[in-house]
Amino acid sequence: MLVSGPLLAPDEALSRAVVRGLPDSVTERLSDLGNVQVAVPALALATAYALRRGNRTGALAAGLAMALVPALVVPLKLWTARPGPLEPWAAGYFPSGHTATAAVAYLGAALLLRPYVRGPWPAAAAVVLTGATAVGLILRGWHWPLDVLASLLLCAPLLLGVARAVRRGARGGPGRPEGL
Repeated sequence: MLVSGPLLAPDEALSRAVVRGLPDSVTERLSDLGNVQVAVPALALATAYALRRGNRTGALAAGLAMALVPALVVPLKLWTARPGPLEPWAAGYFPSGHTATAAVAYLGAALLLRPYVRGPWPAAAAVVLTGATAVGLILRGWHWPLDVLASLLLCAPLLLGVARAVRRGARGGPGRPEGL
């Protein structure tokens, strides 16, 4: 069990300062954006669109990234056995699975749409949805700030792989907009 270190005290202090800073009804809804039932359909729609446009490589990479989320998160939760902010008797809060799911689903969807959609709105929406999930989890007290940060860092290599695959697939696929 990992429950000590130089970052523990600042993490707990920040959590105590912000938990329940918004009504639970708001933070629960924000947290729910990281539920598999909410986030994965967004990625599935973007994946279907990328497949329709001929980007099999990008679509496959995004699906693989989402499949790897529990394979990365669950062993870390078991290994660290970190208790929760409001449930010190429970374990398995580090890293945040909801944050990882939201990041890979929403940011992965934005990456899949990038070759086909002009403007920054898919990326902006993805950042807002992922950030809203993270903030909701912290403010509700379901995760420590470092749980959320660790999940985002854990997903970065997965998303870099998706970005590379999307670029590769868009170069060779039909329907690529001019100028990209």
